Amino acid sequence: MMKLAFSTLGCPSWSWDEIFATAKDMRIDGIEIRGMENEMYAPKIRIFSEQNAAATLKRMESAGMEFAALTSGAALGMPDSRENGMREARDYIDLAARIGVPFVRVMITFSAGPVEADLNQARELYLELCDYAASKGTCVLIETNGLLADSARMKEFIAGANPAGSGVLWDIHHPYRFYGESPEETFANIGERIKYTHVKDSVMHEGKVVYRMMGYGDVPVFDALKVLSDSGYQGFITLEWVKRWNQELQEPGIVFYHYVNYMEYLMDQLES
Repeated sequence: MMKLAFSTLGCPSWSWDEIFATAKDMRIDGIEIRGMENEMYAPKIRIFSEQNAAATLKRMESAGMEFAALTSGAALGMPDSRENGMREARDYIDLAARIGVPFVRVMITFSAGPVEADLNQARELYLELCDYAASKGTCVLIETNGLLADSARMKEFIAGANPAGSGVLWDIHHPYRFYGESPEETFANIGERIKYTHVKDSVMHEGKVVYRMMGYGDVPVFDALKVLSDSGYQGFITLEWVKRWNQELQEPGIVFYHYVNYMEYLMDQLES
């Protein structure tokens, strides 16, 4: 059974108590951390401090939930990645190891779509991070964003990475939207390396991506879920509602509940 989560990217103004209460009320399986209130850097978020972490984890466990992933802002294909990107990635890996979170997300660039990046440098740094993550008992996932939304390129990129510390975060949106890939094509290239999944929906309007609530765009979400289900995938399907970067988007109190209802409907269709 696949599990559902939402990213805190979608609720930038909510406190931890609001985030937790909503997730618990929705009976969701997990919460992905990508900033909280005015703090984007997860190692500095108060609920994960040495003083508060144990109580935070106990609260999550008592509600039957888990932290699905820590989503860093580390981009490995940029000119300053060797210093800034690697420092952030290691900090996130250290935090994940300390609080028992299985995955840390890194990227190649900050852009969802294809922009220039140093692929050779990014691969060198990623392989180094995979070994570091494996030594800490966690896993660093490279997302299908930027040039790596091209799944054939991603397949080459991740080849040879330490299997214990590596994996792909399949953002279903990006390969489809920016490279015209079907979910079947993407999965054929990188399916065996996928350990975590992001979903969001959108349409193209006057040459620009316009985000929509699930089911109101044209991203083939059901097709992706079917491919995952047929493969036996039992990991997270996490809504990445990018409201922190797009304040005009609908409020999380509406979007999150709609997401859960819509995904449960799609999952019922898979079983029928």
